[in-house]
Amino acid sequence: MQRLNETRRISWFSREAVPCCTGPVTYSDRRPLETDLANLASACAAAKPVEAFMNAASPGVLTKFVPDRYYQDEDAYVGALANALKVEYEEIVKAGFILQIDAPDLGSARHNQYQHLTDDEFLRIAERNIAAVNHATANIPPEMMRMHLCWGNYEGPHTHDIPLAKTFDTCMRARPAGLSFEAANPRHAHEWEDLRSKKIPDDKILIPGVIDSTTNFVEHPRLIAQRICHYADIVGRERVIAGADCGFATFAFVNNAVAPSVVWVKLSALAEGARVASARLGLTTQLSLASARLWARRCSARQRGASCRPAGGEMQRKSCFLAPKAMAA
Repeated sequence: MQRLNETRRISWFSREAVPCCTGPVTYSDRRPLETDLANLASACAAAKPVEAFMNAASPGVLTKFVPDRYYQDEDAYVGALANALKVEYEEIVKAGFILQIDAPDLGSARHNQYQHLTDDEFLRIAERNIAAVNHATANIPPEMMRMHLCWGNYEGPHTHDIPLAKTFDTCMRARPAGLSFEAANPRHAHEWEDLRSKKIPDDKILIPGVIDSTTNFVEHPRLIAQRICHYADIVGRERVIAGADCGFATFAFVNNAVAPSVVWVKLSALAEGARVASARLGLTTQLSLASARLWARRCSARQRGASCRPAGGEMQRKSCFLAPKAMAA
């Protein structure tokens, strides 16, 4: 970790590197948000993606990166943050974008911010943070939101990460229809197996990361397709959107872990892998997150999905539903 911080020229966990809360939390200046919305709208007008999302911090993660020096009560601080963030969340959706709520507080916070707690105690914190998200998004349709869970976007051992299986049920209680999570890095790539025994609500969409955002290795499209199909076998092909583990420029400095030229090649491989998976699943139409959720709600447990497992030289197909395309960021 010390070597990583020296390479990046900043300590990720340094309290001196982040601002602090020193008074009542309010959303007083919308100009940065308006600038971001205008920039994304301009980019979308040129690129014309199926749909686009804009990310915003969860109330819970801000307790880590903007430490409280005013409320002296974490529950009160989270409540104040939820009330303030409600403004930003609603403005993003009002502008026509999918809202992505970045919530590493449901993953990485276990091994950094709350490492002194037991898993059960941490899950109570996670439940509180989910309640804050649900409060802040009460006026937003679930199909206009996705929530991102991760264990910290850095190259490290990750031997103390809390397993996805332990937090998954809590995550399913969040209002956003889509759940984005790390599923490509070598510490979590196996966890699709754990979801086979989970009860996943019919209106939830899984957005597994199928490319690693911390390494310059470029995943082969066939590997990406295999990863997509693992999840399609669990929830059905109409309820899976291929994604990246996390952002490729999480930190605002030049020397991020993956070279920009490599990022584009990885994203190209992601698109090609999605095409391979779509061919294996017999899919021809691209759906948005909202459309994917609508399809999911129409599907019965008996009808959902298509298996990627070969049978007699062909793919077994249980139905003929459509699958979504990865969304633009």
